[in-house]
Amino acid sequence: MQFSIGVEYALHCLLYMVDIPSGKSVGIKDLATYQGVSETYLSKVYTKLRKSGIVKSIPGVNGGYALARSSENITFWDIVEAVEGNSPLFQCAEIRQNELLLDKNNLPDTHTKCPCLIKVVMLEAEDQMRQYLKNKTLGWLHEQVKNKIPEEHSKTTLEWFNNIKSR
Repeated sequence: MQFSIGVEYALHCLLYMVDIPSGKSVGIKDLATYQGVSETYLSKVYTKLRKSGIVKSIPGVNGGYALARSSENITFWDIVEAVEGNSPLFQCAEIRQNELLLDKNNLPDTHTKCPCLIKVVMLEAEDQMRQYLKNKTLGWLHEQVKNKIPEEHSKTTLEWFNNIKSR
């Protein structure tokens, strides 16, 4: 299992949007430039984030994107699900039904009436990951990063984003 690079792009770019003042927005080009990532790919990621209600599109010459809700109400799982979709990570094809030595007309109940134990374990693991990621928010991430990087870097980053429109 592997999440696409879009999840990382989304998390990093959304992190910088937390400090953007209310009523302001930031463009995809600027986010992509700041992060050094593909503008085209980031645009596709942000389309998914907008459709999921994580960001909102601000029209106009100085338009762009802004967070659609507070960072404390945006979970890592919200972002993963927006970018990756909501299909289960594990897909059970019930191959146990195809076992060569089983009489197809006389399968025991353990093969036909109960869920596949492998599927049960995999779905439980996925649920634990989902619950963990639902407990981590963009606001939590912002606080963690803010406490680990020099204040001067945070200040410079905020200034860079605030001065975008004047360039």
